[in-house]
Formats: sequence, C-alpha cells, structure tokens
Amino acid sequence: MKLPFKIALRFLKSNKGQTALIAIGIAVGVSVQIFIGSLIQGLQKGLINKTIGNSSQITLTSNTDNKYIDNYTEVMEKVKDSDNTIINVSASVDGPALVKEDNKNYSVLIRGMNLENSDKIYNIQSRIYEGKVPEKDYETIVGKELKQELNLRTGDKISIITNSGQTKELTITGFYDLKVSSLNKSWLITTLETSQQLFSLDNKATSIEMQVTDVFKADEIANSLSNKLTSDIKVDNWKAQNAELLSGLNGQSVSSMMIQVFVLISVALGIASILAITVVQKSKQIGILKAMGIKDRTASLIFLFEGLLLGTLGAALGVALGLLLSIMFTRFALNPDGTPVVALYINYSFIALSALVALASAAVAALIPARKSSKLNPIEVIRNA
Repeated sequence: MKLPFKIALRFLKSNKGQTALIAIGIAVGVSVQIFIGSLIQGLQKGLINKTIGNSSQITLTSNTDNKYIDNYTEVMEKVKDSDNTIINVSASVDGPALVKEDNKNYSVLIRGMNLENSDKIYNIQSRIYEGKVPEKDYETIVGKELKQELNLRTGDKISIITNSGQTKELTITGFYDLKVSSLNKSWLITTLETSQQLFSLDNKATSIEMQVTDVFKADEIANSLSNKLTSDIKVDNWKAQNAELLSGLNGQSVSSMMIQVFVLISVALGIASILAITVVQKSKQIGILKAMGIKDRTASLIFLFEGLLLGTLGAALGVALGLLLSIMFTRFALNPDGTPVVALYINYSFIALSALVALASAAVAALIPARKSSKLNPIEVIRNA
C-alpha cells in the first residue's frame, strides 16, 4: 500500500498547477454545498424560532359546548406525565372584551396566563420594553400599537367591558412588542387569576398550551396525547394549523437537497475527467512501472490514492471556504436594524457529512481512470511512446 501511495503523491507533486486546479474545483463544490445548506438551515431555524419557537406547538381546548377545560390543573399534570418530550406546559384563560376610551370602543382579547410558565413559551419578559409584568390582580401589559393609538403610559387605568357586560378597570404595568402588529394591537396580557375573575371561571381554563423538544414531531406527540386524554379535550398541533408554512419548509429542504446533489455530480465528473486525462499523460510512466513488475492492482491503487488525496485537500479547503462565505454573508446581508437577514447557523454534523460525501465522490470518480490504468499494456505503451 505504501508504494502506490508514494507514486500517487509523486504524480500530484510533479504537476502542482493541475493538482491545485483540481483541489480548488472540489473546494468550490464543497463550499457551495456547505454555504447553501447552512443558509437554508439557518433560514429554516430562524423562521421556526420566530414563528413556532415562540408560540404554542400543541394546544388543548375543550370539545364541550361551554368551551372550558374543567379541573385544568389535573389535565396539565396528566400531560406532563404522559410524555417526557412535552415541555413548557401553561394554562390560559382567554376572552373577548372592549376597551372604552374617549367614546370609542376597541376590540381586544384578554389573555390571562400563569406568566412564569407562559414566559417559557412566548418570552414575554424579554418582549417588555417599558415597565414590568403584572404581579397583582387587575393589572395588565399592553402592546406597542395599542399604546400608541390610545396614548397610554405606565400607571394609567383602562376601562374594559367583558362579553358578559361587566365593566372593569385594569392598571397598566408595562408595554410589550411581540413584533406582530395585530397581536400588539389586540392582546391585553394579564394574570391567570385576573382573567378567571373577569370571566367568572373558577378552576377553569380555555386552553392549555405546550411546546415539545422536537417541533417536527408535534403531530405524532399530539396524536399520542389525544389517545390518552378524554374525548372532551381537543388536541391541535402547529403542523395541522400551519400547512402552508410546513409546505414552504419542505420545499426549501427539497430544493437544497437537489442543489447539493447536482453540485456533487459536477464535482465527481470533474475529478473523473481530470484523472482520466492524467492516465493518458502518465501512461508512459505506468507502462514502465508495469514492465518493472508492478501489478495491475497496484496501478489501479495509484489513481485511487490520487482521488482520495485530491478529495481530502479539496474537502478541507471547501469547508474553510464554505464557513468563510457563511460568516461574510451574515456580516454584509443585514436588516435595517443591523441584524443579519439570516442568522449564522453552523451544523457540524452537516459540514462533516458534506466533506465525507465529497471525499467519497472523489474516490468513486477515481475508479474509472483506475480501471483504465489497470488495462494498459506496458509493451504497447513503451512501443508507442
């Protein structure tokens, strides 16, 4: 094995320009694969985090006529015990109301939550840009758009009319920005106890929200959970509610895979064609080596080692170039607020797989010239030299 390796290394060193050109060709293919793959994965991850990552992934609601979940604490405990992949379980009491201000009524949704638990889902604490979360009864936080429309300040009191006709006053403790205008304008977030009092729902909840460790298995977990709960509970999941988003994510994945496949094919064909030419160029040397007693198998191994060496060099350069392209993209492609259009996402297993596939492609591509070299007749080669 040492002899064919040394000869392969000598062949590569004898024409450094050609060797560098082949290695750069492989590196460009690998870097494009890593850059596009990382870009699409980063885009998907960012999209998931901004949408599904900061919302309920599985939601329980009532199947009964009154639309309330009785003894919701017992249901929450059962959910937690049913599957260890379910995390961040939180109950909420939601109800419609009207905000009365200057003889005008604004339609809002009162969202009563256990703010300690729901913060793990919605990251409410980090979205508050002024004031603090409600801590006492009849306190609330208001969205950015509603604040601007009503010209509100912390400490102000707003009058609300519930769907039962009751009029109550809530004290504003802070303002949040969920980066969604419709939510900022319609949600009044308060404590679970306040919402239960406003809508007269003792020990009842309108929904139980939760997240899971793997968002793409939310439908499987939801189906399993549905079988463990009574028929009075309806189980929804984000995949069923966001078919268009899921279709878009799948489309991105398929397009990324197709691009990577064609990149690999082009790299493999490039290596095979160059090495095939090398066989012709080195046919005299191979003929002499065979005349000196080198076996066909050894001659084939020379080109297999050439392919592996070129693949290793090209993959290493490609990984470095791909990471550099990804970093540069996040530095120059920026939103108006200075944040990257697509956040940098480095998947080490994907990068390692890309390098290994490139290396395997180089080895497979070298099989054609390796087979050709094994069939060379040393007498004819020397005679025609």
